[in-house]
Amino acid sequence: MARTRRYDVAASGGWWDEDDNRRLPAGEVHAWEQGRNETVCGLSLHRSRLTRFPGIVWTDVLPESGGAADAVRRVCPRCAAAAGRRGADSRPIWRRVDPRP
Repeated sequence: MARTRRYDVAASGGWWDEDDNRRLPAGEVHAWEQGRNETVCGLSLHRSRLTRFPGIVWTDVLPESGGAADAVRRVCPRCAAAAGRRGADSRPIWRRVDPRP
């Protein structure tokens, strides 16, 4: 069985949400795996000056999720392709309905 990866967020900026009393990502967001010093698309966190957000899951910063995406300006398209724009537990979008014989 394939292991599902959990991607956290690295962003170019951050802001403080006083309602939830936590730090949230802002600006350009990238997918990041804990224990790695680079994003999924290959950017170095230090050289790109990206801030890690280990408590924020990748699917929460996508604009269609409505989670922590209030101040997100751009989602990295390479990270979105690698990490997926859907949740890990969601079904595939395409399904064959009437297969040919």
